[in-house]
Amino acid sequence: MIRPARRADLPLLPAIEASAATLFSGTAMAHVMGGPTTPMAALEQGLASGCLWVAQNDAPCGFLLAAAEAGWLHVLELSVERRAQGRGLGAALLQAAIAAAPDLGCRCLSLTTDRLLAWNGPFYARHGFVERPADDPALPDWLAAMPAREAASGLDPARRCIMVRAA
Repeated sequence: MIRPARRADLPLLPAIEASAATLFSGTAMAHVMGGPTTPMAALEQGLASGCLWVAQNDAPCGFLLAAAEAGWLHVLELSVERRAQGRGLGAALLQAAIAAAPDLGCRCLSLTTDRLLAWNGPFYARHGFVERPADDPALPDWLAAMPAREAASGLDPARRCIMVRAA
């Protein structure tokens, strides 16, 4: 079941994100394992703005955090704990955000991801997201600048991409 997040969910989300990150073991993204999770302030902002959804079986086991900015809904984090992966929960969370975008005043969705890992770029492409170069004039400045900011935080710019889709 996918539902809007509740305040009681917030303390559970970092462990879900850390569990999801173990999928990167043995990949070029292995350095994210054991790293920092999404700051609580960002999760609180997502809750307050209606841009945080939770996948729940018996308890929360996945979440999607987005931010609405100038007509765009930008996916900041999509995590499903390792034991719950492979059941379509990530796709369901993504569809919840896509469905909510118009009500949030957003006509487009965006994200940045690793283009080479099969469960990242290709996953989003299957859901209608298309890769766009950072110098695409149709992208807002804040989105075009994301790959450079990510490179400054240690992510390989050759592997990163911006992906967009209409709401």
